[in-house]
Amino acid sequence: MLRHEFQPGRLVAGAFLTLAGVIYAGDAGGAWETPWFVVIPVVTGGLCLAAVTGLLARGVHRRRRTAGRAAGRPEADADAPT
Repeated sequence: MLRHEFQPGRLVAGAFLTLAGVIYAGDAGGAWETPWFVVIPVVTGGLCLAAVTGLLARGVHRRRRTAGRAAGRPEADADAPT
């Protein structure tokens, strides 16, 4: 049983912010040389992609919820967050 609803936008944002952390950690550890401005497009691009992913997921969840209500399934109403 799931404890919360899956939110793919947060997953994408976390993945890109983790990537930014790995880039800086590799630079700090001496594994490679990274200019300071490289992380800016990674973070902003990741946040924009996360926003688009979140909006698409929200639209899919809404459509499924309204389709369940239209079909007369009472369990679709019980899953709706309050």
